[in-house]
Amino acid sequence: MAYTAFESMRQINKQRYGADLGPMQPPVKRGEKENDLKSAALRFLRDRCEGLRHDADIEEREKASGVYEGASLNANQIPYNMQMDVDRLCLEKTLGDFIDSGAAEDAYSVYFCYINMFLGKYGESKKMVELLSEYEANGSSLLMKHRDHYSHSVYVFALGLAIYETNAAYRQAFMDFYSNKAADGREAANLFLEIWSLTSLFHDIGYPFELPFEQVLSYFEVDHQKRGEDSVYLAYRGIDKLTALDEPARAHFAALYDVEFESITQLLAYDIAQKLGEDYGVTADGLRDVIDAKPVSPEKFGLFMDHAFFSAVRLYRELTRQEKTAGLRTEQVDALSAILLHNSLFKFAIAFYKDKVKHKCPLSARRHPLAYLLMICDELQCWDRTAYGRNSRTELHPMDAKFDFSGGRIHVVYTYDKEEQAKIDEFHVEYSTWEDGGEQGEAPRLKAYSDMAEKEQRFTRDIEKIVDTSIMPLSVEAKSEPADRARKHIYLSGSNFLHFYDFAVALHGRNMPPESTTAEMEKKFTSHSLEYQLSTMNRARHFARYLDAIRCFYTDKPVDYDMVTCFTPEQAAIFAPMEHERWVREHIAMGWRKGDEYEALTKELPEAERKAARAALREQLRRHKLTMDGNPTEAEVADHYNHLDEADQDKDWKPFNRMLQLLKKYDGTRIYSLESREK
Repeated sequence: MAYTAFESMRQINKQRYGADLGPMQPPVKRGEKENDLKSAALRFLRDRCEGLRHDADIEEREKASGVYEGASLNANQIPYNMQMDVDRLCLEKTLGDFIDSGAAEDAYSVYFCYINMFLGKYGESKKMVELLSEYEANGSSLLMKHRDHYSHSVYVFALGLAIYETNAAYRQAFMDFYSNKAADGREAANLFLEIWSLTSLFHDIGYPFELPFEQVLSYFEVDHQKRGEDSVYLAYRGIDKLTALDEPARAHFAALYDVEFESITQLLAYDIAQKLGEDYGVTADGLRDVIDAKPVSPEKFGLFMDHAFFSAVRLYRELTRQEKTAGLRTEQVDALSAILLHNSLFKFAIAFYKDKVKHKCPLSARRHPLAYLLMICDELQCWDRTAYGRNSRTELHPMDAKFDFSGGRIHVVYTYDKEEQAKIDEFHVEYSTWEDGGEQGEAPRLKAYSDMAEKEQRFTRDIEKIVDTSIMPLSVEAKSEPADRARKHIYLSGSNFLHFYDFAVALHGRNMPPESTTAEMEKKFTSHSLEYQLSTMNRARHFARYLDAIRCFYTDKPVDYDMVTCFTPEQAAIFAPMEHERWVREHIAMGWRKGDEYEALTKELPEAERKAARAALREQLRRHKLTMDGNPTEAEVADHYNHLDEADQDKDWKPFNRMLQLLKKYDGTRIYSLESREK
């Protein structure tokens, strides 16, 4: 019984109406195999996270008052715990969609779900999320080496869920570490989801600080000058403005740890020393000296800037802004210290994993389960990452990965583009020649293929030096396959960022007065539940596909094409059925069933009460007269659309015309027609 509040509402409806009307458990969405990445990650969300964010006190208050406190389309329509179940279903669906596509648009939806579920309203944190993607897309082409960290972070998130689900030894290490925070396996899983999400999704948000540093060095490296004593480089000043703790924060953390702290770096150094000091001989003062030097003295670290420092500090600032310092818990500090450790601090300043003399033992999950998991998932997630840097675009990287987590092991088959087979064949010839010649000198390399395919197995060997894999034995293969380039559904439309949030707010505010401000439209948009916000965002997200079908596109760049000011009925006839199919499949995935009982059961009510009661009952039953059941074919959905009333058909295209006008309130995104250049 994955969604227990659904079942409770279903039993209440049975008693009220004498029939089993719902809501029903939503359909299970899984991968190709039982223990592949998708199946394991989604099974964790569905089966281990029962009761996520449920509130027994609110449930009792609802029983006593007869008033539901949960929001759906509107406030007070469903039980509060049912809303929490719908939110979790949203996360399950969006994560499944992302694993299927790997697209940044679907990654965005995962971030949107997490922030709304655990941090607050997305609009208050969107700058933190959007800056990384926008900065990478626009600034990373100036670097020599750089690959995506936005979708990468969501893959890391999914990997962690899959490992927790399938690896009993890691689950036990986590539960032992947080035994005072979680009384049973369900509570532990819910705690894991909350703090692992925080750790994984935001572990790279500090990259906008590292990118300018690398851009300056890349300017000289274009001429093949290696970074060193003659390099010109950046260093940061004013860091204390980011790291200093104010008086309320000092008091709060002193109460939590019984130690006085002046800065967030001092706190994190203390936290790491408490966890790792016994195994690695590190002290809080020594670590603080290293951490504080990272942004201001990069020459001490081989002229590399550590984005992990900025990720931890930036996330701390976001958490204190959202929850205020008094709301921060030790588990969230654990997430921050895991982020601080993951890039270079642990590898080069604590474990010295590449130093044959100073090298210390790999990290154990029992010492810092979040840092342990972040480091192994961060290393494993090297596939399907957009290459931005000059050299990165020409290197050979895996395009996909197939995981098998059976038996607590991790077996990965990384696949490479078959069109790059010539590079692979050339490498094998060079490697065979090196072997036949007595293996003199350095072995030939074709990163990252050679690190996985050669007998030295650098890829797995390096991971084993960083983390103790005895609890999850790791094996890797490398193969080449034809690329599936249609999977990401990339269209001509594009702009500074994804614009889904702005599109969705504009689309949702289509019936508001023309003089409505963006703040007013956003307020209305966020008054609805996560499910309805995501639904509107999904409509906006598919806009590029609809425009492609009618030979149009959107962009924020000035182009020599005719601007589209409204859609014609002929154009609507093409994309309206597409939008209806999206809406139907979305409702099926979210557990909605076809039915109009909510109309018949409320028809005897007074007119003044009927509309609100009907709308609330529809949400409580999760039945809708315009959706479909099962898994209809594309032709069946098209036929269903053709039999709708004209008023219902209009819902699938007229809102987009209104959105054309509202988009002018945003940052220059406009819609153009390709037809104007083809006449």
